[in-house]
Amino acid sequence: QVQLVESGGGLVQAGGSLRLSCAASRSIFTINSMGWYRQPPGNQREMVATLTSGGTTNYADSVKGRFTISRDNAKNTVYLQMNSLKPEDTAVYYCYARVPSICWGQGTQVTVSS
Repeated sequence: QVQLVESGGGLVQAGGSLRLSCAASRSIFTINSMGWYRQPPGNQREMVATLTSGGTTNYADSVKGRFTISRDNAKNTVYLQMNSLKPEDTAVYYCYARVPSICWGQGTQVTVSS
């Protein structure tokens, strides 16, 4: 198991940027898959971006070219750089790690105003 703590959410105007961080309670070097999901108001949780230990990334079509996922093994942290934010990006963003069971963080709210 691993505990995950997200930070970096907030209120931003459309076109702005935010960087989310997900700090893990232990080394993430051996964690094969980590990433981000989000849950918009009234909707189901959806995949945003994933990153394997080998460096393979996968993005939702709606965020390709705007969001970038990265990991810093030395800091046990995964990041999500979000640029050109849109109101439809408004959601609670959750970090996950597959260890191999899925562990989730508590979520961080991102609100994009038009």
